[in-house]
Amino acid sequence: MNTEATESTLYTVKENVAIDRERRDSLDHREKFPNFGHHIVRQFNNLWTKETALRRLPFLKWASNYNLTCLVSDIIAGITVGLTSIPQSIAYATVANLEPQYGLYSNFMGSFIYAFLGSVKEITVAPTAVMALMVQQPVLDLGPAGAVLLSFLSGCIMLLLGCFNFGFVVQFISMPVITGFITAAAITIISSQLKSLMGISSSGKSSGFVDTWINLYENIGETRLWDSVLGFSSLTLLILLTLIKGRGKGAWKIFTKYICLLRNAMIVLSGGLLAYICSTQEKYPFRLTGKVASGLPSMQLPPFETEHDGKHYDFGDMLRILGSSVISIPLISILEIVSIGKAFSRGRLVDATQEMLSLGCCNVASSFISSIPTTASFARSAINSSSGVVTPFGGVFTGALVLLALGLLTDYFFYIPKTTLAAVIIAAMIFIIEYRAVAEMWRIKRMDIVPFLVTVIACLFLGLEIGIVVGIAVNLCFPLYLTSRPRITYRIMNMY
Repeated sequence: MNTEATESTLYTVKENVAIDRERRDSLDHREKFPNFGHHIVRQFNNLWTKETALRRLPFLKWASNYNLTCLVSDIIAGITVGLTSIPQSIAYATVANLEPQYGLYSNFMGSFIYAFLGSVKEITVAPTAVMALMVQQPVLDLGPAGAVLLSFLSGCIMLLLGCFNFGFVVQFISMPVITGFITAAAITIISSQLKSLMGISSSGKSSGFVDTWINLYENIGETRLWDSVLGFSSLTLLILLTLIKGRGKGAWKIFTKYICLLRNAMIVLSGGLLAYICSTQEKYPFRLTGKVASGLPSMQLPPFETEHDGKHYDFGDMLRILGSSVISIPLISILEIVSIGKAFSRGRLVDATQEMLSLGCCNVASSFISSIPTTASFARSAINSSSGVVTPFGGVFTGALVLLALGLLTDYFFYIPKTTLAAVIIAAMIFIIEYRAVAEMWRIKRMDIVPFLVTVIACLFLGLEIGIVVGIAVNLCFPLYLTSRPRITYRIMNMY
């Protein structure tokens, strides 16, 4: 009996201890450290499901329904985009202070890869004005190796963020900051192209907004008459063609639509033809693009060390010189591709993580063929959409056309006047500024004008990388201030 009583007492004590432990745990409100191991195992297990395969390999969704009609539509759209993309890529190479062929090198690998990994059929991946502007300083400091290494590192960071499902990061950059950044980048690019538009050839290269205007002022006396005439007339014609796009009715509307789609190629070809005719008479009134290296780029590892201006730079030195651009370029690239994807998604959900992964693959692969960082281009994506593209496979034909140009047409690029390339860039930047977004901010929420203006001013005078960080910081101050100063309304209820 005593043994049974003792066992019963011990059982009761253990039960009470367990109950007390559960009670303490229920009252313990301390934050528990997250179980990262469990999260990683769950993500790894999800990699091998059918749903994940369809989400991470989007071409599996449309490949089974692909037919001849889709192929014809994609060919037409891809070639149309390619005719616009080739002269723009050459022009953006000059913005980045690189030789023209680097713009073409950057223009085909991304098109091929995004055709199979991209989730938005309208998007075209290629060098853009913003990316070219952001690699200006690294190119001045390290030569082409700086831009190519940035492409590789940016792609690696985007892949890393995509693997950890960090697509939500873009939500921390608000619309006023994005608009301010794009506006400042467009103003900076327009300023940098004024010299080429007026035929000024100065030895000093500048990458900043203030330095560009100082350089222009110091060399204004070197303005060339015929370069200026051709440049400003080309710019005027490009602006007019953009404004009349889709106007009118019937056949005229169709005519203006396709003329506007090919306006960049027409201007560049017309300028090149005029320069060639003048050269046959031993006259050279324009500054020409010059020799463009022919043939395909060699496949090689990204440069982890380089020689520039008689100095040797190892990987550590290159990272130190690249500085914050290693972070800012992938961030801006992700922001651009997700924003453009949302613009063309027509209400469909855009998988930001998948766009990170696809763009990361594009940049890593492109770095093996001497490419600068690439991202989605709004102007070319709009052309792709209006040309009736059906699937992302249209990018294959854009890339094929660029390869054809590299193999067969580089000798003819010699005669392209630099002033027409400058006109193409300036015309694109004039229409990339989001005037309507600024008007919407003023009409709906005027407080958003503050982070917009701060971002514009900081980007112009401190540089794009620092400017967007300043804009994000200022924008985050508003919700923090409202949270720390909540409005409390007292309501006295009459109990009688």
